Amino acid sequence: MDTFLLAFLVGLGWFTLKFRHERRRIVLLASHLRPYQIERYMEQITQGYLRALGEPNPERQTSMWAALQPAERQLVEQFERFSADMRRLPAEQTRVCRWALPGVDKWWPQSTFDLRAALDIHAQGLRGAADNADGLSPKARAHRFLAEMMLMQHTCHWFCKSRTVASARLLARHRTAYEQVIDAVSETTRRSYLTLTGGK
Repeated sequence: MDTFLLAFLVGLGWFTLKFRHERRRIVLLASHLRPYQIERYMEQITQGYLRALGEPNPERQTSMWAALQPAERQLVEQFERFSADMRRLPAEQTRVCRWALPGVDKWWPQSTFDLRAALDIHAQGLRGAADNADGLSPKARAHRFLAEMMLMQHTCHWFCKSRTVASARLLARHRTAYEQVIDAVSETTRRSYLTLTGGK
């Protein structure tokens, strides 16, 4: 068989397998996210933070931070319920591949980590940021909460696609590198997350 044709057929087979693998994961995650308004609250909070950070009047800025707290609480509560909902799924459906190889989660589960455990870490991180457990200033608290949201979003994209795609989306949408987000989340989140995912 012609070498080019063989390479084309192998590539086509890999692409088809990858597409089906990703499609199943996207549908799974979307079906569990559907009852919640997590993305809407994330957008509302992100836009609110940007407006507050650009406000020159300190009193006005303080009131803007306070006005965002109900949305933060709603996001935290909804994400905690979403995480609990995902915990009911079997482990076979929630394995996240550390490498972009479709099907590796089935024949080499040791190379994966559990999405359910990652979502629990994110839920705790968001709760800690909302409660301001470290007593941060309003600006630093917003920075922490935003980083926790970005890391959670990165994990969801990683589950559906790959770590490379998730990091590229993070950089394109927020002009922030994965390493910057890891540095900006709480110490508890960072330690737990890197231990789970096998990061440095």
